Amino acid sequence: MLSSVLHSRRAIQVNIEIMRAFIRLRQMLASHVELARKLDALEKKYDAQFKQVFEAIRQLMAPPEPKRRPIGFRKGDE
Repeated sequence: MLSSVLHSRRAIQVNIEIMRAFIRLRQMLASHVELARKLDALEKKYDAQFKQVFEAIRQLMAPPEPKRRPIGFRKGDE
């Protein structure tokens, strides 16, 4: 946000790169949705012998679950 308020050449370049990053992110998400649609179509087209293959592909497409530590202090945490 600060890069859009400042008027230096560097701040303008940073602001442009931020916008480009969001555009790339949106394109990646759109392609992910398109890939899921194509996978659904293929899954309907082929029989049960490819079921395991489709399940494996879906697992690879799923975003990883973040590993977070519980919030708070517990005895023994140092």
